[in-house]
Amino acid sequence: MEDRLGTERGEEKVRTGRVLSVLFPLLFLHCTCYSNATFELSNPDIMIARSMFRSMRIEWMVSMLMILSMTSIHAQLTIKVSSVPSSTPPDADIFIAGSFNGWDPGDPAYILTDLQDGTYSITFSPSPGLLEFKFTRGSWANVEGTAQGTYIPNRTYNYAGGLQNTSFTIAGWEDNPGGVHTTEPNVEILDEDFYIPQLNRSRRVWLYLPPDYATTTKRYPVIYMQDGQNLFDILTSFSGEWKIDESMNDLFDTGDYGAIVVGIDNGGGERIDEYSPWVNPNYGGGDGEAYASFLATTLKPFIDSTYRTLPGREYTAIAGSSLGANISMFAAIEHQDIFSKVGIFSPAFWFSDSSFIHLQAKGITQDLRVYFVAGQNESATIIADMMAMYDALIDAGQDESEMYFLSEPDGAHSEWFWAREYPDCYEWLFDELILADQSIPDPLWTIYPNPVSNYISIHTSAEELTYSIYSMSGQMMQTGALLNGSIDTSGLAPGLFYVQLRDTDLKTVYVSRFVKQ
Repeated sequence: MEDRLGTERGEEKVRTGRVLSVLFPLLFLHCTCYSNATFELSNPDIMIARSMFRSMRIEWMVSMLMILSMTSIHAQLTIKVSSVPSSTPPDADIFIAGSFNGWDPGDPAYILTDLQDGTYSITFSPSPGLLEFKFTRGSWANVEGTAQGTYIPNRTYNYAGGLQNTSFTIAGWEDNPGGVHTTEPNVEILDEDFYIPQLNRSRRVWLYLPPDYATTTKRYPVIYMQDGQNLFDILTSFSGEWKIDESMNDLFDTGDYGAIVVGIDNGGGERIDEYSPWVNPNYGGGDGEAYASFLATTLKPFIDSTYRTLPGREYTAIAGSSLGANISMFAAIEHQDIFSKVGIFSPAFWFSDSSFIHLQAKGITQDLRVYFVAGQNESATIIADMMAMYDALIDAGQDESEMYFLSEPDGAHSEWFWAREYPDCYEWLFDELILADQSIPDPLWTIYPNPVSNYISIHTSAEELTYSIYSMSGQMMQTGALLNGSIDTSGLAPGLFYVQLRDTDLKTVYVSRFVKQ
């Protein structure tokens, strides 16, 4: 019996070998497009091979269809447009054109679905990698732009495969830059040309005042924020706004005490220089220390003397994104006597290792609260760089319980992301302050009258102060010692000026504007 089984198994192996010896040539002939009909299949082994080949081909085709189906299901990117300009025609289709569809601006396969709530969405399956794209209304004549209708570079998104979602805002269209301002009524332009004596240049400064500022005598914390043109108004923004005013008003309506927000415009072509104290040989930089000094010793004293603020460091925060986050971190470390809270959104710590060296040299000498947030769809190193700064702060003496670190899977290097994350940052930075029950101190400085005629009187308990009076263009008009709390202004022509007081160490202690009649 065993011999018979062995014989049968041996014959089966021989037959299988013969079938495979025929099957493989058939597979080759099929792949090279020869027709099976040209062969005489009288040999039984060939008939068996043909049957096996057909079965294998069917199974292979089914498997490939299943693989393609699964790939289609699990490799999908959903892109959402969360807002479009008010000038967008109501019946307009929104398209996406990019490296994934040959940059066809009117490809019907890439029309976003109107979700009927002011937002649009599309889901498709691009190949993994860096995607470049723009939104259009069907042609390159109707491509997206800034709120002013000017050119913007291609958008980018690093798609890693699988199911992913991301969101963008469209600030404007190149063919239709019209639109309406989106600032809330309690936002104002403090000055179109606020002078920066440290850099001998001027900058627009924005001011958000809490809803109850005009109806109470409350004093408020203050947040100083970079890239002011992107904070409040879609028409002045680069590619969407942070909606700081809307967020602050919403928080106030739900019981928040309120805070003043001061937004300083970036300098356009001078932005990189002003937002880095150190020079990157490829990009620039080097004016950041002077800019931070302006925030701490010129702008803040002016705000404190002009508006009802809580001037103490425990009520003073600074925040920014990208290089704006870098300069905010630098200012918080360099001027720990001024700032106690810092919001770091999508920092560019790659720009210079000197930010780490500066932290190590200065150390943490006063209480500091730091909020970190970035997205995983930004640069490949941004999360690691942010964690490196987090660790460096701990090494420099920072209390880890006073830091918050957030890495968002859908986060992008964009205003829509920072707008979404801002309220959480604000609430965390100030969550330990109980302001409603706090006794509000009287101001340390008073200037009167204003407008003035021949003399300014300054009420202060400080002694041995010097003063300088500047025109709004930054020209020094007069300087001297403050005698008996009075300054002779009879020699000034009518106009708008500001006075700066310094102590014996030449540190600015007070800045205020006044009008000469």
